Amino acid sequence: MIAEVFSNYDAAGQSVLRPSRRRYGNFGPNAPLGRHLTQPLTVMCADLEEVRRFLQGCRYVSDKVQFGRRDYWMPPEEFERCRQGDCEDFALWTWRQLMHLGYSTRFVCGHSGRYGAGHAWVTFEREGRTFVVESLAARLGPTFPRLSTLRYEPRISASWDGRALKYYEHAAARQVAFREIAPHLPEWSTFWFRSRPAVWLGRFRRLTR
Repeated sequence: MIAEVFSNYDAAGQSVLRPSRRRYGNFGPNAPLGRHLTQPLTVMCADLEEVRRFLQGCRYVSDKVQFGRRDYWMPPEEFERCRQGDCEDFALWTWRQLMHLGYSTRFVCGHSGRYGAGHAWVTFEREGRTFVVESLAARLGPTFPRLSTLRYEPRISASWDGRALKYYEHAAARQVAFREIAPHLPEWSTFWFRSRPAVWLGRFRRLTR
């Protein structure tokens, strides 16, 4: 579920007053982002492993199926009741939990995957290093390969200090040379083969619902 980003990932970004529609459409389609930060939660995790265990019990459901809408960001208190949603819903709830645990953390929207699909995830900083938290991968284990973070391309992120939201726009990732990738290939291969049964089981469950 967690992996350190490559050096080509623009973790800091550039501070902006508000996200531009050109960069990421409507950053919060149905409510101001602050609305997702202020309501109390009933589940408060004690550590990252408890966060992962909760997410293991949640399932991915698209906004079209669940709400009949193209895009809807579910409030975290609603997500933890129904325990289903899409990537933004998983990420917003995870963001709240990491803030509760005291991490310097951000909610991030951008592109991810082989085809660069729109996606949302969370990052946090620890000892000068930045980590991606992929909430949808909770079933695959506590960590995932660093090489997989090359697919994450942040566009907009947000942080919250308890008083005010801060927004950031991110630069495109630079190309990574093979010599940087090669040392991480064994870790990626081991994870890929180990995770296949869980991935296939998840796809089968979605097809049979």
